[in-house]
Amino acid sequence: MPAVHVTAPSRLHFGLWSLGAAGARQFGGVGAMIQEPSLKLSLTAAEVFQISGSNAPRATEYARRWARFHSQNLPNCHLIIEAVIPEHAGLGSGTQLALAIAAGLNAFAELPSQSPQELALSVGRGLRSAVGTYGFVFGGLVVEQGKLPDEPISPLDCRIDLPEAWRFVLVRPRGLTGIAGREEAEAFAALSSVPQTTTDELIALTREGLVPAAATADFATFSDSLYRYGRLSGECFAAKQGGPYNGSVLAALVEKIRARGHLGVGQSSWGPTIFVVVPSASAADSLANELAAQPNELDVLISAPCNSGARIEVTGGRRVEQPVGD
Repeated sequence: MPAVHVTAPSRLHFGLWSLGAAGARQFGGVGAMIQEPSLKLSLTAAEVFQISGSNAPRATEYARRWARFHSQNLPNCHLIIEAVIPEHAGLGSGTQLALAIAAGLNAFAELPSQSPQELALSVGRGLRSAVGTYGFVFGGLVVEQGKLPDEPISPLDCRIDLPEAWRFVLVRPRGLTGIAGREEAEAFAALSSVPQTTTDELIALTREGLVPAAATADFATFSDSLYRYGRLSGECFAAKQGGPYNGSVLAALVEKIRARGHLGVGQSSWGPTIFVVVPSASAADSLANELAAQPNELDVLISAPCNSGARIEVTGGRRVEQPVGD
């Protein structure tokens, strides 16, 4: 019997394109995958199916969804969650856990490889944004188009590698959490529609700024476009957040970092993680040291881009392919 090991990256979400326009594509947007913090799990043969480790109840529900989707029993294995991405931090923890479980069970059961869309559907993810779904498989900078009413998962617009030298500095005030689950669904239902002019501007910032700048390693343009994109997208959620960022603490933190000369700052999803793109590992170390020296309660982490998506390793049994795109 095979043993399967899955390592999944975190997801930064730069912001959505659209919301509430009847008959038009909903959500859409841009994000990037980063190496840390990462999720790690393993599956080994056992007498019966069992799960242990962090988030075991949530993981059990994803495993049951996978079994129903494939119309089969869960395999006799011990699924161990060894490391998790912080929950309610804006890093895509739920999607990465769900997809890692689906990919791990597929590999252990020696099923054919699945597309990103099939992986997401098998565990009930991708209801709104699909950045984390495509990022799980492909890594890199991910742009997704948004969903039409009859589409289960948003189509992929494009993905490209981020420059290997760049780093993201993650800054999270202790004691704050983002929103998720029912609260997030209620927030989306209560928000006003995003004007088409705003959607058009966000798409232009993506296609004329973020994507070509990343492809050519134009750090200055990428940083400027990233900040402008995140602030404009965040304004669409001001009724819930109180502004372009989720509360006064995060808004002040963004301005404080930018005042230090680091211009590419944004909030991932609902926060509370603020991310700063910097051009090198040494620049990341310098900023992290500056922030750590301040008399405030901040968790700071440096991460490199993840351009390869999740890693699925199989030992024993036959070799199983990675998930594939359409």
